[in-house]
Amino acid sequence: MGFLFLFCLLFIGAFSCAQLVIAQGNDEATMLAIRDELGVSWWGSNNSDFCSWIGIRCSLDQSTVEMLDLSHRELRGNVTPVSQLRALKWLDLSNNFLHGSIPSAFGNLSELEFLDLSSNKFGGLIPMELGRLRNLRSLNMSDNLLTGKIPNELEALEMLQEFHISGNGLNGSIPSWVGNLTHLIAFTAYENVLEGKLPENLGSVSELQLLNLHSNYLEGSIPESIFALGKLEVLILTQNRLTGTIPNSIWKCTGLSNVRIGNNRFVGTIPKAIGNVSSLRYFEADNNNLSGEIVPEFSLCSNLTLLNLAFNGFTGTIPQELGQLGNLQEFIVSGNSLFGDIPTTVLKNKNLSKLDLSNNRFNGTIPGDICNNSRLQFLLLGQNSIRGEIPPEIGNCVKLLDLELGSNYLTGSIPPEIGHIKNLQIGLNLSFNHLHGSLPPELGKLDKLVSLDVSNNQLSGNIPSALKGMQSLIEVNFSNNLLTGPIPTFVPFQKSSNLSFSGNKGLCGEPLSSPCGFSNSSNGGNNHHKVSCKIILAVIGSGLAVFVSVTIVVLLFMLRERREKAAKEAGVAEEGSNSLPLIIAGNVFVENLGQAIDFDAVVKATLKDSNKLNNGTFSTVYKAVMPSGLVLSVKRLKSMDRTIIHHQNKMIKELERLSKLCHGNLMRPIGFVIYEDTVLLLHHNFLNGTLAQYLHESTKESSYKPDWPTRLSIAIGVAEGLAFLHHVALIHLDISASNILLDADFRPLVGEIEISKLLDPSRGTASISAVAGSFGYIPPEYAYTMQVTAPGNVYSYGVVLLEILTTRQPVEEEFGEGIDLVKWVHGAPGRGETPEQILDAKLSTVSFTWRREMLAALKVALLCTDSTPAKRPKLKKVVEMLQEINNSS
Repeated sequence: MGFLFLFCLLFIGAFSCAQLVIAQGNDEATMLAIRDELGVSWWGSNNSDFCSWIGIRCSLDQSTVEMLDLSHRELRGNVTPVSQLRALKWLDLSNNFLHGSIPSAFGNLSELEFLDLSSNKFGGLIPMELGRLRNLRSLNMSDNLLTGKIPNELEALEMLQEFHISGNGLNGSIPSWVGNLTHLIAFTAYENVLEGKLPENLGSVSELQLLNLHSNYLEGSIPESIFALGKLEVLILTQNRLTGTIPNSIWKCTGLSNVRIGNNRFVGTIPKAIGNVSSLRYFEADNNNLSGEIVPEFSLCSNLTLLNLAFNGFTGTIPQELGQLGNLQEFIVSGNSLFGDIPTTVLKNKNLSKLDLSNNRFNGTIPGDICNNSRLQFLLLGQNSIRGEIPPEIGNCVKLLDLELGSNYLTGSIPPEIGHIKNLQIGLNLSFNHLHGSLPPELGKLDKLVSLDVSNNQLSGNIPSALKGMQSLIEVNFSNNLLTGPIPTFVPFQKSSNLSFSGNKGLCGEPLSSPCGFSNSSNGGNNHHKVSCKIILAVIGSGLAVFVSVTIVVLLFMLRERREKAAKEAGVAEEGSNSLPLIIAGNVFVENLGQAIDFDAVVKATLKDSNKLNNGTFSTVYKAVMPSGLVLSVKRLKSMDRTIIHHQNKMIKELERLSKLCHGNLMRPIGFVIYEDTVLLLHHNFLNGTLAQYLHESTKESSYKPDWPTRLSIAIGVAEGLAFLHHVALIHLDISASNILLDADFRPLVGEIEISKLLDPSRGTASISAVAGSFGYIPPEYAYTMQVTAPGNVYSYGVVLLEILTTRQPVEEEFGEGIDLVKWVHGAPGRGETPEQILDAKLSTVSFTWRREMLAALKVALLCTDSTPAKRPKLKKVVEMLQEINNSS
């Protein structure tokens, strides 16, 4: 049959051949047709045993295919031929680029038990023919572009245990027959446009353990039937329009660990029976209309980790019994009508990391032992009626990231001990109180703090110059106090709006319009004249620097354009020739790949524009498919001279050394080819493309799902790779998101590391254009030093980190003329924008944890992109700061 298929390919044509071999009813022929249709080049040859192919499992007699796993393979094309594998029991096509409609012919796979089509681009309706799959136990069509209603024909799937259709555009209601699936364990349909009521029988006859329907338009109440059999473990109904009360029958589900019903319209009280749910770990009911008191029975849920009752109508005091929750990490009750003292029993919990009592009517004092808890990271007490002084023991809260005490009735002075909270990052808000006295200079020790607000108090005296130590500040507000004297010359202050200092009659200096020490005397006039002259000279100098920088960049781009045009013309001429250029030298550094790589095929691939993947500053990257099926990424260096060829032995030794660099975040060369005056570097091909594509292309797709943890992991990996390069005394010449590759697990690999050795301008082996790097990533000092440095690498990395945080390009028209991403971010305070407005809202609004981590990472990015090279941290320190952010979650 293999010979027949080969014959067909040669003399009949691929499409007709596929029809012919499928008609034979033979699985071997079908597999060959599937390979041809989907272009699965890594499957074996026509003569090899198809049962030994990757992702294939056959029957005991090796005659039929029972399992086909083609997940995570970047597949495109028609998958209909798969429907001819009639013995198939397991089919996984998830995480590919398959589009069009789901083939109705899949309904012919009568033996199928597992079908996973998730994370593709399938559109249209769910085919009703899938209802013929009577043996199906797991059906996953999540994260596609499906529309329409859930077809009633699926009611016939009586054996179904897992049913996943989330992340689509499905509408209509959830059919009542879903509740009749007696074997159903998990049902997820979140992030659709489903409406109507939940089926009254949902869970009444099934083994339902997981129900996730968040982010739809569902209405009505929660059916009692969901808890009837007591099997439910996870209930997520967040972001709907559900009404009614929380059913008392919830107590039947003693194994229930996760209840998330926030952002609905629930009313009534929390049933005391909640105390019977001993396994409860997460309970979120925020943004509803619940009322009554917080029931002390929560204290019986000894595993409770998170309790979020924010923005409801709860009254009364915090039950003392909640102090028994030894595993509680987050206690959030903001936006209610609670009163009384701050719950000291809850504060004594050694695992508590977040206490949010803000926007209530608490009227006690801040207890002196508030920070006996060493893990407290968020203390949010703003918008209450808290009285008394801020205790000096507040300085013991050494882990605090955010301290919000604004809009209370606090008196006394600001304790200098606050300066001991060195981890304070997100904010320090003491505004709208009755604080007096001077600002303690110790606040200058808070070098990680992003936002400081002490407005609307009775603070007096000068703004201490020691506050210049707050190097991470983005947002400040000293307004409406009794402060006097000059505002310290400090960039975060000068970049702030004048409103940040208004209402202090005795303050002067920038950014206020009232200058300090102005005099009409002749001496004063001379001084003023000198200052004016200095300003004029500074403006002229800056203008010249900008002119020179722009001129250099324009010349570089013109030179590159010429070289690329010449290279393209040469490539076309070579492609038109019948013979390939003579290969001077070539080698493969990875022993087991030697026979799989054909040098002629490598050269041929780089002569076709259709194989071009990326056009960078120093190289053009091509895709090359070897006769063995191995796919390579081939980099053709752009050299303006022949020095590389003249120092061939030296270059080869450098490549061999770089190929042995042991670090998981570096893209190392696996070989090279030299012909004429051209150098080709060989690398593994990576399925997920570049970081630039991940950030700026995938996020435009309707199926995009925000994922901050992945981005943070990428940021850490890139920093670790670059830190290793610096450790071995290598400076990268072109750090950019386009030169960072992502493997199948989204692990980043820094590319172009060879350039630092092969095109080092300091050794005369390249033109001065090599210094420039990629536009938008170039440190400002390169315009006049013309020398690549380690601090310059840190700056370029900072731009990448800003891309990760904002999903913005390094240069965008929206920023305005002469403004790049770095200037746009650093200029946010001057535009009256908060740090939150800089971040990608699709990420930062998903959860408070993501927002907190992103704000902390923004602080790192701002340090890396400081205009003064000496102030930028070393990459080793950057890694430590990012890992600290990652470990704090």
